[in-house]
Amino acid sequence: MSYSEKKKKQTQHEAPSWAKYMGLSFQLFAVIGGGTALGWWIQGKSAMKFPVWLLLFCFASIALAFYQLWKSMQQDR
Repeated sequence: MSYSEKKKKQTQHEAPSWAKYMGLSFQLFAVIGGGTALGWWIQGKSAMKFPVWLLLFCFASIALAFYQLWKSMQQDR
């Protein structure tokens, strides 16, 4: 099998790298946005004046999103 045939076979099954990273960016946006929205909703239901739940869920979702990003980057190696 020649090099061009191998390359053609590889590219048929793999998505372009930009598509993967675009998907990761949407995943980061969804996780951080969802966590922040959940914190906002819980904060609205609680009677606290200081936004503890908003900050907690916001930072927890950021940590989770970057952990997912790190795990995905480790799989690329």
